[in-house]
Amino acid sequence: MERTPTFLAALASAGVPGLDPVSVEALPSVPSQDYDVAFVQDTEHRRWVVRAPRSEAAAARMDLTVMLLQLLARRLPFAVPAPRGFVELRTGGRAMIYPYLPGHNLAFDALPPGAGPAADLGRALAALHNTDPRLFDEAGVPSYDTDAYRTRRLAELDRAAESGRVPTALLARWEHALEDVALWRFAPTPIHGDLTGDQVLAVFEDDSDAATGRIRGITGWEDAKVADPADDFAALVDEADAATVETVLEAYAHARVERPDPNLLVRARLSAELTVLAELMRADARGDEDAIEGLSSRLRRLDEEVHAEDSTDDYRRTSLTPVALRGRSAPPPDVPEEDDDEDIVEVEPADSAATESAPETNPDPESETESESQSESESEADGLSADVDSPADSTVGTDSEPTPAGGAPDADADAAEAVVHETEHDDVAWTPRRLGADSNPVTYEDDVTGEEPPRAAR
Repeated sequence: MERTPTFLAALASAGVPGLDPVSVEALPSVPSQDYDVAFVQDTEHRRWVVRAPRSEAAAARMDLTVMLLQLLARRLPFAVPAPRGFVELRTGGRAMIYPYLPGHNLAFDALPPGAGPAADLGRALAALHNTDPRLFDEAGVPSYDTDAYRTRRLAELDRAAESGRVPTALLARWEHALEDVALWRFAPTPIHGDLTGDQVLAVFEDDSDAATGRIRGITGWEDAKVADPADDFAALVDEADAATVETVLEAYAHARVERPDPNLLVRARLSAELTVLAELMRADARGDEDAIEGLSSRLRRLDEEVHAEDSTDDYRRTSLTPVALRGRSAPPPDVPEEDDDEDIVEVEPADSAATESAPETNPDPESETESESQSESESEADGLSADVDSPADSTVGTDSEPTPAGGAPDADADAAEAVVHETEHDDVAWTPRRLGADSNPVTYEDDVTGEEPPRAAR
């Protein structure tokens, strides 16, 4: 069933008392999409997001997410969606309405290294990964220990092999990596589970200076779980350049309570490749021939690169060999926090007795002489430059989510423009569809199905 923007605006009106829509814009609908998403502006100039699940499985994941968001809202240094209302759907599940989170989505392939959004992304990931896993258990989201998660990955690989759509060499490559127990020594960690640039929101003190960017919020928590922390680095390692990955990892390592395991980036590369495989299997299940051809082509290109590349001692796309983390230099300098409390809407945790997350501490680096530290830092930078492919060579990763209509940031803001791209959370240009002056949002009917949204769930 295709839901129109007007119908989604009606859901927002029914779900939040006092929300009177005057304009609405919906993201384009695509077959692989699990949720219908629209942006609504009301008569008080407030902006809202409506998310309506398209399947029972998506509805179940979103319901688990609601409890998790309530528990995380006051425990993270960035904003998360704060639900304000729900509407039961005739097709099953319920739509969720929450205040729009301002900010720019990040393009990982253009994210500059150094102080700014890259370093802040590392600290944001560390804050999430430092969270007490018991909060995720309380919310009821999935939790896997090391062996269970590796076994789950192997089962997914077996199903893919039966499809006959995956190059044999890639299947052997992935099976070898998954059976290498040395790669899978990590502490199960609370993770986002689907962290791409489209889910990360950044704000800039100076629109012409990308270094002033700060991570303001993270959205899209439906795949959150306790599992491998490397999964949250998959898109970054696949898309960003070596210096940016180094910046993020340095800031992350210095903010983590526990030192990252030495094979985190190797598993991140593996996770990026298996993400394409998972997308192919979902496209095959729904019979989407266009998506099947596109994803199969990406795997064929990866197969060609694996055969053409001899490297076996780094974490670039063609190597899944364990490597040791090199010494760390000093962390990038912090950028002062912005005082944006008035813009962030938080929901009180459902259970005030939930265990607080472990405090963040900085691990003490090993004592080194000044000359040794400088030499090691230069060696590490040179090694990383050779280890990661350029964004232009990237062939695997998560596709960007469809973009609503809207303009680009100001042409003068060249530096900041390089790290942001228009997606559902672009706060620069927003050209919603105007609702009719005589419209009554609560009684709109879906233009396609004729379905009238029910009243808000109480």
